[in-house]
Amino acid sequence: MSGIKIWVMPIILIASSQKVERQEKLAWIVACLFISWFCLLLFMLIAPLKPNQK
Repeated sequence: MSGIKIWVMPIILIASSQKVERQEKLAWIVACLFISWFCLLLFMLIAPLKPNQK
């Protein structure tokens, strides 16, 4: 059960982030489904890819 929590945590962190807009979040989450923790590390380092439109 804790394995599932560890796998889902990056998705939750990305989904709750205010750094990026909806479409970019979706792209990061889809990528995260395939390469999990590596994707979270990339997200923390390089997101946002484009300026936020707020």
